[in-house]
Amino acid sequence: MIFPHQQLQRRTFLRQSGVGLGSAALSGLLGKDTGIASGLAGGKDLAGLPHYAAKAKRVIFLCMAGGPSHLETFDYKPKLDELDGQPMPESFTQGQPIAQLQGQKLKVQGHLAKFRRHGKSGQLISDYLPWTAKMADEIAVIRSMVTEQINHDPAHTFLNTGTAISGRPSMGSWVTYGLGSETQDLPGFVVLTSVGGRNPQPIASRQWSAGFLPSRYQGVEFNSSGDPVHYVKTPSGVSETQQANLVETIRQLDQERNQLVRNPEIDTRIAAYEMAFRMQTSVPDLVDISKEPQHVLDLYGAKPGDGSYASNCLLARRLAERGTRFIQLYHRGWDHHGDLQRYMDICCGLTDRPTWALLTDLKQRGMLEDTLVIWGGEFGRTPMFQGKGGPGRDHHIKGFSMWMAGGGVKGGTSYGATDELGYHAAEDVVHVRDLHATMLHLLGIDSGRFTFPFQGLDTKLTGVEPAKPVMGIL
Repeated sequence: MIFPHQQLQRRTFLRQSGVGLGSAALSGLLGKDTGIASGLAGGKDLAGLPHYAAKAKRVIFLCMAGGPSHLETFDYKPKLDELDGQPMPESFTQGQPIAQLQGQKLKVQGHLAKFRRHGKSGQLISDYLPWTAKMADEIAVIRSMVTEQINHDPAHTFLNTGTAISGRPSMGSWVTYGLGSETQDLPGFVVLTSVGGRNPQPIASRQWSAGFLPSRYQGVEFNSSGDPVHYVKTPSGVSETQQANLVETIRQLDQERNQLVRNPEIDTRIAAYEMAFRMQTSVPDLVDISKEPQHVLDLYGAKPGDGSYASNCLLARRLAERGTRFIQLYHRGWDHHGDLQRYMDICCGLTDRPTWALLTDLKQRGMLEDTLVIWGGEFGRTPMFQGKGGPGRDHHIKGFSMWMAGGGVKGGTSYGATDELGYHAAEDVVHVRDLHATMLHLLGIDSGRFTFPFQGLDTKLTGVEPAKPVMGIL
């Protein structure tokens, strides 16, 4: 037991500490790790990870929020064009979950783009994606994805956390919990967002939440304009030394308190203060893409400060270079219920070339071989017609496409298939949980052994249902 007279009082501590701590903190925070911050950046809590040699060191997840149509990108079905405008056969849709078309007369909508074979692998890719077509031999296209949630927010929650239950840890939080980060000066998990297209669905910050994991594994959203991170900029009239003095004093007070209460969230708070201090220097330098050579800006089509997907792709490469473990880009605008041709032109025009540029840039720098890049949305679109002002497609969860590249993935691979109308995943079905298991496998983690105790259970990103890596693309 600690008696009251043995506790160090706040005024006593402040009087004894003086300014010397601040000077020590300044050199420590700008250079070496203090130790407490290791969970937030630069370290990890788990011993024994990775379980085996990793192919990938980091992940860049390119999320096309809204659900891009697999039937206008990667999944060519001649029968779809043959039946264009005819009633949709009930054998495909009877008893199946349908979003907005429920109860309506369903008719087949043919492809709204031409498909061609590309690369030595002969990957079938639509004309909407001419730049993706240039990297056909770098990507592994999974054409048999399935998910369980048919509306945007729960489908995003499922894609990010492996469950539709809100409040569970996101995949980026799981990865940084297991492997930590390779940087002391930036968060291990960063989120970037951009907008362009039809009906940009909101993305809630809980999509990158740490859930029941320690809160230091929460993703950090960088703003597309203004201050990249709120409340990190040094206040007017405060010098770097003064800021260091304050951070160090708060750290010492919190540590003293934590000797009594033993609360891990106090360690998280200390780490957050120290990380914020380091970010005052590291973040402005990171986000200033004007320092990039003009030929690199031209490669991406990026303009400093524009908040575009192109600029975010360039920032993703810069974050990867600096050691951030998990980088997630959301481009909001793919919810194409109507006028699909117009909005596919817009969305692909904003994202296709920058995605190619990101893979090209990573490859030129020797980083693609240990960077796992994943592209896709929360679900696909129906083979049935929907919309006004031009044909569109409804939400679809029974079969859609995603692709992976780099980090141990076998490029030029086509895996799985849907049925003749692109409705059901029919061959080598890949559940979202299998996607998570594949990602973890490439990072050197056995998804079945990667757990966290919560409410009496050893919980996993991949849940209680069987999940297995997609070995056919590795």
